Amino acid sequence: MVFTDELLSASGLTSPLVAGTVGLIVAINVIFRLSRSFKRDGVGNSFGGMFTGSVSLLSNPDSLIKREDVKDEMDGYDSMFTGARKNVGSLHEKESIEKRQKEYHTMVNSFYNLVTDFYEYGWGQSFHFAPRKKGETFMESIKRLEYYMAMRAGMGPNTKAIDIGCGVGGPMRNIQQFTGADITGVTLNEYQVKVGNKYCEQKGIADKCRLIQGDFQKLEEIFEADTYDVAFEVEATCHSPDRVKCFSGVNRALKKGGLFVGVEWIVLPERGFDKNNKDHLRIKEGIEVGNGLPTLATAQDILSALEKSGFEVLDSFDANANVHSEYEIPWYDTLNGKFTLSGFRMTRVGRMCTHMTVSILEFLRIAPKGTTRVSALLNATAIDLVDGGKQEIFTPSFFFLARKK
Repeated sequence: MVFTDELLSASGLTSPLVAGTVGLIVAINVIFRLSRSFKRDGVGNSFGGMFTGSVSLLSNPDSLIKREDVKDEMDGYDSMFTGARKNVGSLHEKESIEKRQKEYHTMVNSFYNLVTDFYEYGWGQSFHFAPRKKGETFMESIKRLEYYMAMRAGMGPNTKAIDIGCGVGGPMRNIQQFTGADITGVTLNEYQVKVGNKYCEQKGIADKCRLIQGDFQKLEEIFEADTYDVAFEVEATCHSPDRVKCFSGVNRALKKGGLFVGVEWIVLPERGFDKNNKDHLRIKEGIEVGNGLPTLATAQDILSALEKSGFEVLDSFDANANVHSEYEIPWYDTLNGKFTLSGFRMTRVGRMCTHMTVSILEFLRIAPKGTTRVSALLNATAIDLVDGGKQEIFTPSFFFLARKK
């Protein structure tokens, strides 16, 4: 359409206003088309570029949570963490912890309904951290940790394994392709099962690698006893409200002598974490609220739970013990703002750009109401993770290897 000066003058409109209106209409049309062109990509990145990817957060053809329910889901999740970041120490109270333990199923499922897209958008298909050597890219460090776990468990083509709390299955697919093992992953979240199985099909490994929906607190209802050679978990059982029950289920599913390998999120009293230090408590509670955790454990808590569940602990250590060595890149470095073209979304500036984009899309009613709050929650938690890493009072990579007695 062509607007002449006479028409503009007659209508009382100015050229900039008309241009802005037309531009907005065009932009909304482009965004709408982008949101409808979303395609799952198990080999590459489903969420494409920063802008085109953000259009599909919490609103794509695979989404199981309705657009109009995102805000209510966020409200329900927030109710599990009353006082978080406003009243430091409130999440550490017995009543608060017991509430999250009791409502574990709802809390964790709501959390992953809300954050799975954000995790995949910014992090890829493997939702975890890893110790990182100088000269190593972020993704190289992620795969190295996964391959190390598979190696320590002695996995190979004849191994039958289970992945406890598998997310969308990034680690299990990498491990399957590395070892040739047959792997079944279990996750509480139906959306993750739907997405993960699509990726397995797209990689041509659906016959050897699959996701099923289930509660890792009730593994006896999912897996036959004395069936599997190996079980592994990658930063997953930190969500467990009762690790003895969870680990006992793992133990039951394994053959005698079967191996259980994992990495856990823990606080580090041996490195200086002090529950009576208000700043330490701020960091701990910030990590908990931003990651759907009942409460963070210690290394001793993990080892004790394994032993009570019928395991012999063969090895355990903090894989980030040398986090500030001159030969390592801190595990939290990407979150702290170091810029790389491939990792820009994970940096502080990248997260701010994503948050701004999501805010605009929500304002235009293209993104579901509540999306901005999810983004804000994850941004705040990224800061807590960095603070915990810098002070060495928290690690996401406490490694353990245990054998069924």
